Amino acid sequence: MKSTRKAWATAVALGVLAASGATVAAATPSAHPAAKSASEDEQLQKLYKDALAEGGRLVVYAGGDKPGQADYLKNAFLKQFPKMKVDTVVDFSKNHDARLDNQIAEHKVVADVVHLQTLDDFPRWKKEGALMRYKPVGWNKVYDQIKDKDGYYTGLFFIAFANVTATTLGDNAPVEAADFLKPEFKNKLVFTYPNDDDAVLYYFKQLTDKYGFDYLKKLLAQNPKFVRGTADASATVGTNGYVANFGSSGSSSGLSKTSTPQKSPWVAWPQTGAILKDAPHKSAAKLYLSWLLSKQGQEGRWSARTDVATPAGRKNIFDYDNMNPLGLGRFMSDRAALDRFKARISLYVGDVKGADPADPEGRLGLYPVDQNGTQG
Repeated sequence: MKSTRKAWATAVALGVLAASGATVAAATPSAHPAAKSASEDEQLQKLYKDALAEGGRLVVYAGGDKPGQADYLKNAFLKQFPKMKVDTVVDFSKNHDARLDNQIAEHKVVADVVHLQTLDDFPRWKKEGALMRYKPVGWNKVYDQIKDKDGYYTGLFFIAFANVTATTLGDNAPVEAADFLKPEFKNKLVFTYPNDDDAVLYYFKQLTDKYGFDYLKKLLAQNPKFVRGTADASATVGTNGYVANFGSSGSSSGLSKTSTPQKSPWVAWPQTGAILKDAPHKSAAKLYLSWLLSKQGQEGRWSARTDVATPAGRKNIFDYDNMNPLGLGRFMSDRAALDRFKARISLYVGDVKGADPADPEGRLGLYPVDQNGTQG
């Protein structure tokens, strides 16, 4: 489990280990001392006091495919704000959005904050009046492309899906899409069902758009293994003879490494978050979103903010010729076209088999307030 949590934290490309910022002085020609804007840390401490006065409770619904996958966020948050009580419920985004639709319709919202892969949900929820308007700390520095101009939702961090290959392959590891068709990789590839995860589906959509469905036929002739969840696909690489995958986020087991293609398409997107209008703990939700977007919390990784340097060895997230971080959102916004493509892909890869890896025992139900399925 530790390996999975670390891998997801690495793939998310977001630093959220602390929250502090420099004080900004307001310039003035007056002889009086310059008025001083509150630093990010001061703003967060004020929000912390408000959250404690509200009861110090927070429930987060996080898109993912493994229990505990977002615990690194919860643990870092609690390190900064130790008097809070936080539960993060992880499930497929497509399950969480249905769960939230039901809670909204039933007037029984138990989640405070959501951050999901289903990017098309947020404009819809805004239109339906289901979200609270709130511009977190650091809002003015967030890329305009990934936030709602009116302040109802925002990209919080970037998740990337690319190559995961066994370390034993060394320089022989596949990098470009064509490399996965080499004879030596037959019976040794493992993928997430693309008809079970829209980000993986978009990966396959880009490949078939560029190389045709003949590419998919050749890939399936390699006799790959399909599993539910990108975490399990990644974790399988380097075990039981499986040596390569694309369309997932990597593992920290030491058995595999990650890479991005130089020419072939790959996928990254801004995992998007919002506060529910009927959230039980609005002050805590404000604190959490502001902490996620604080400058220090964003440093060292691909940042959602324009004022944080891109890490050494990486381009700006918007500067890759073979990856558009806004592409997944556009793909998901046309659900009819997406569903048609998914149906066609299903003809090739077959029906999805296996339990929900984020909720293997079916405990979460309609109103979960923790990963054990306690109902709110």
